[in-house]
Amino acid sequence: MTELKAFICGCEGLSLNAMERTFFEKERPWGFILFKRNCQTKEQIRSLVNTLREVSDNPYAPVFIDQEGGRVQRLGPPLWPRYPSGEMLFKLYEKDKTMGERATWLSVRLIAHDLIELGVDADCLPVLDVPVPGAHDVIGDRAYGSNPDTIAHLGGIAASGLLAGGVLPVIKHIPGHGRAGVDSHKDLPNVDAPLQLLEKVDFVPFKKLNHLPMAMTAHIVYSALDMTSPCSTSSVVIEKIIRQKIGFEGLLMSDDVSMNALVGEVGERTQACFTAGCDFVLHCNGKLEEMKAVAAKTPFLSGKAKERADNALSFRKKPESYDAILGRQELEYLLAAVL
Repeated sequence: MTELKAFICGCEGLSLNAMERTFFEKERPWGFILFKRNCQTKEQIRSLVNTLREVSDNPYAPVFIDQEGGRVQRLGPPLWPRYPSGEMLFKLYEKDKTMGERATWLSVRLIAHDLIELGVDADCLPVLDVPVPGAHDVIGDRAYGSNPDTIAHLGGIAASGLLAGGVLPVIKHIPGHGRAGVDSHKDLPNVDAPLQLLEKVDFVPFKKLNHLPMAMTAHIVYSALDMTSPCSTSSVVIEKIIRQKIGFEGLLMSDDVSMNALVGEVGERTQACFTAGCDFVLHCNGKLEEMKAVAAKTPFLSGKAKERADNALSFRKKPESYDAILGRQELEYLLAAVL
């Protein structure tokens, strides 16, 4: 197999056009990510996933998606169920801990079942951010409540459900996005919370789940950590906070480098992420010219990044036998307690 490059990207539509095929054949990204624009039917998605792996000469390429439940679902009705948000699962947990834990596991185990049917084997879940009063609702009801220990507990259950279904989890957005005052898709959040508070609250879920294989960074400036650079492009945050203080040693990918929180053209953003210590860069909007700029600044996969990537893929197991029909019935029964 030809050398792979350390980036993850998408495509524009429901199938690859000729220029995209040529690009993927030449640049060979390590992984891919799907969005709603890429998803129409089960057969179409399976065909697209197979084609992405074929043209990149990488049959083991992980294919990612954001399938959290709640308002962040790339796959939805009528072909796929609408799954509960993190907040809804927390409310059930608050009412009855055993029922909440079971519903959390069932929800993500069913999501994994849906994804594996399509050939999609990595989900950008669980969300481990701790929302605080007054913050932007970009996280909001995606979180498992607002207590860091509870978020870590339910997030760990969610990760176990994905892994049981053969799907790799990606914890996000390390070292935390819950204090952001603006949506980082549109602007750069600046957070002035002191380090002591961040350690006591925001970092806790990530530290407790630092054994998981993959994490996605936050495009946020924490003035107590780095006065000028967002976490994704800060060597101080990545080395001293994420790697040392939080203790995460897995594969670290940037959040989407096409988001407006970052400055400069997309190639400069890509370079800044790698210079800071990200193992991989993520690009999501499917614009070919931007993907070319990302690829031009992306190194071939080697060294520590390759070790972390190989280790992450080793978490990918054959799904355990599972009756999805019974699982959906049980989940509906449990959720009726909070609906």
